[in-house]
Amino acid sequence: MLKLLSRPAVRLVERYLPDPYIFVLILTLVAAIAAMLVERQSPLAIMRYWGDGFWGLLSFSMQMLLVLVTGFMLASSPPVKRLLDRIARLAKGPAGAIVLVSLVSLAASWINWGFGLVIGALFAKALARQVRVDYRLLIASAYSGFVVWHGGLAGSIPLTIATEGHFTADQIGVIPTSETIFAFFNLAIVLAMFVAVPLVNRFMLPDERDSVYIDPAQLDDAPRDLGPATRPAERLEKSSWLSWLVGIPGLLFLLDHFVFRDGGLNLNVVNFLFLSLAIVLHRTPRSLLDSLHEAIKGGTGIVIQFPFYAGIMAIIMQSGLAQTLSEGFVAISTAQTLPFWSFISAGIVNLFVPSGGGQWAVQAPVMLPAAASLGADIPRVAMAVAWGDAWTNLLQPFWALPMLAIAGLKAKDIMGFCLIQLVVTGVIIALGLTFL
Repeated sequence: MLKLLSRPAVRLVERYLPDPYIFVLILTLVAAIAAMLVERQSPLAIMRYWGDGFWGLLSFSMQMLLVLVTGFMLASSPPVKRLLDRIARLAKGPAGAIVLVSLVSLAASWINWGFGLVIGALFAKALARQVRVDYRLLIASAYSGFVVWHGGLAGSIPLTIATEGHFTADQIGVIPTSETIFAFFNLAIVLAMFVAVPLVNRFMLPDERDSVYIDPAQLDDAPRDLGPATRPAERLEKSSWLSWLVGIPGLLFLLDHFVFRDGGLNLNVVNFLFLSLAIVLHRTPRSLLDSLHEAIKGGTGIVIQFPFYAGIMAIIMQSGLAQTLSEGFVAISTAQTLPFWSFISAGIVNLFVPSGGGQWAVQAPVMLPAAASLGADIPRVAMAVAWGDAWTNLLQPFWALPMLAIAGLKAKDIMGFCLIQLVVTGVIIALGLTFL
């Protein structure tokens, strides 16, 4: 049945889903029109919100570009490529490849969302070099594992409310992760995802006539050796000692960060790890630079689209539109149903504000007083917002851009499969938040 359902979903998305750049332009117009109609904001006010907020994600945009670039460089190093290929040989056929990449992506995303995006894409490419399998579904399977990130170790909302002095501490105090990330209901949802997501992906596997394959030769990212150095500058470019003198101290810094300073895993640390390993494993600066030249080609979507999403976030947040939407769902909620409606409202807001921290800043002032007045479980409501933020990423191409760039695909190639996952995972999360 899933195979039958995925076929029209894939055709529908391939036909009607525009390029992510067109998608973000349409979202910009929708957000602006909604702010004018619902919040009675003037066009001048909306233009100011948009323009003032347009560059609000510059730092994050650079982080995401580095996720793509450093991950690509690391994967194209000969040792990592050999390791990924060796692990990929564990897959015995197309179905095994789909299940394996789903599980790897789920596990990596639960540990850290940036780690999951890169590892999922790199491992999918390694599998495609070993197994003849529908390449679109393979990458979609890797991306679908991203749905668990906000219920995992790097979830920004549960980590925020577990931090002393957070902006809602006067309302709810400090809520430990034992009541959010490691609560029974959340772990049950995560476990259900580890079962359902691989199975759904596997059963969507198209027949031979409907599959789209890729030539493994197109996935060879290894840089080419252009021969011996003839100039002093070339000898520096091909010197291993220069790379090791920089890369090894980088790895020692990370050892100090994790072991002696008890540091955490965030996006900057992930990028630093990928870059240091890439420098060491490529051995020579020339090998690394050749890989960088290939990697940077896929970063154009991030560079041009993320500022537009920053502008959309500014319109939604400063116009009051996100708050109005949240209040509308709160108005029809009870103590039992508030987590469900928080989840749904967060999923809608996430289409326009694809940022967990930014979304919590908008919805917390509405959801927390409602939870207190209704007597609802506050940690559960917070996790409902977190899961809603993660859930509609299966429809929103914002987070897929680094993975698509690594894979060499477009959003329309994978979003039809993700649409089926959106429905299945939505049911699982809603049931877990409401009844467990």
